[in-house]
Amino acid sequence: MQKYKVPDMTCGHCVQTIETTIKGLDPTATVACDLDHKEVTVTTGVAAERIAAALADVGFESETLAA
Repeated sequence: MQKYKVPDMTCGHCVQTIETTIKGLDPTATVACDLDHKEVTVTTGVAAERIAAALADVGFESETLAA
């Protein structure tokens, strides 16, 4: 399980963009977004660095909390 802090995640559209981006890397990934805490939890085999880079590519800087 991986966890990311995504400070700029503020709405449902942000959640959709983040989920779509991660699922683009791994269609079988499980993605849970918590808007209140601005955290994203992902279960995947994709490296945390690759996910963080993909999020940055779509405009969401993130901090890896757990990898």
